[in-house]
Amino acid sequence: MDQSSKIALWTSLFWLSNFRVCIDNTTRSDCTLVKVDSVNKPGILLEVVQVLSDLDLAISKAYITSDGTWFMDVFHVTDQQGRKVTDKKTTEYIEKALGPEGTKAKSSPGRSVGVHSFGDHIAVELIGTDRPGLLSEIFAVLANQHCNVVAAEVWTHKTRVACVIYINADVSSRMPAMEEQLRNVLRGGDDLKGARTSFSMDSTHVDRRLHQLMLADKDYEDDDDDDDSVLLKPVISIGRCEDKGYSVVNVKCKDRTKLLFDIVCTLTDMQFVVSHASVSSDGTHGLQELYIRHKDGKTLDSAEEKENVVKCLEAAILRRVSEDFSLEICAKDRVGLLSDVTRVLREHGLSVSRADVTTVGEKAMNVFYVRDPSGLPVDMKTIEALRKEIGQTMMLNVKKLPCAAKSPESSGWAKTSFSFGNLLGKFLSLSP
Repeated sequence: MDQSSKIALWTSLFWLSNFRVCIDNTTRSDCTLVKVDSVNKPGILLEVVQVLSDLDLAISKAYITSDGTWFMDVFHVTDQQGRKVTDKKTTEYIEKALGPEGTKAKSSPGRSVGVHSFGDHIAVELIGTDRPGLLSEIFAVLANQHCNVVAAEVWTHKTRVACVIYINADVSSRMPAMEEQLRNVLRGGDDLKGARTSFSMDSTHVDRRLHQLMLADKDYEDDDDDDDSVLLKPVISIGRCEDKGYSVVNVKCKDRTKLLFDIVCTLTDMQFVVSHASVSSDGTHGLQELYIRHKDGKTLDSAEEKENVVKCLEAAILRRVSEDFSLEICAKDRVGLLSDVTRVLREHGLSVSRADVTTVGEKAMNVFYVRDPSGLPVDMKTIEALRKEIGQTMMLNVKKLPCAAKSPESSGWAKTSFSFGNLLGKFLSLSP
């Protein structure tokens, strides 16, 4: 073993022996404390936040410090129902994923799995100009090529759309034709930035990959803010800590799960290091203060550079924001299912602003966030028609999203709304 290999091995062993994860359910009555103490290493903050975000845990407070050689974080977390995290499978997964054997923890026990490693499945990455009916055309191409979609994430922001779609690998012989057809679909609109299609067998963290695709596409440069509600737009400022030589990023926006991940992910991919941070939430708004430097130790000095960071963080936060309605659909998985569902949405004049597609065994669990492409509120008659058409063959749950509704109760949907987990449970109990 040469000297460099010995150093690398020693460094790895030293890091593994100095990594401690503690899940504390006794100190606080209202939340679980996740404490991480470790030797500092590049990207460790993103790794930790990524694990918590993949479990859809809400982070109400966090104290982060990683200046020098040591990394110490405390996160106050709750589950989606606002309760402490007491499920044994979840706590064991956190300990394993954040501990020395973290690379072996491939998938989380929850429905939303950030890291997709589907073995023989192929990842299809697409980016282009969004337009009504585009997603329907994409899934129609895949159905015509007899591709079964096992998972997919679709994001839109301003005029752009990005997708990561996992399909069965036995279509490799048809990939050239499929790629050409997908490119033609993406070029079907008035695409000034261009469209890209790629195929990969590598596993990837889907949310981070979508951020990377849109950041590289420079979706933040589009000045058209018509799609972004003024109430949802974050307030971001960048100052300077003269004493310690940091740039200080302050963010205030509507709080939600995965907010910290979206911010840390974007700063990391922009080659910044977050050395200290404090995170808090009043239940409605999230407040974050992050002390950052470039990887080379420099701070943000020019007004142009600060403006660029502000725009990139705004885009990162708003990519995951959806308005109007979410449609939660459970059905038996089959080739062409997504093509059929998105065709129905298209025929009813709805655009998909975001989508989350997963499969568990033979069951497909899909969430579509829809809106009227004109920018007007979705007509309730349209929603009722969807209920009648889709509900005949699949289980459908419709939710009015709070950020777009004056009063959830006034729409009548709050009385009939129930959790996605309950929907899946009912579907599984009815299925043979």
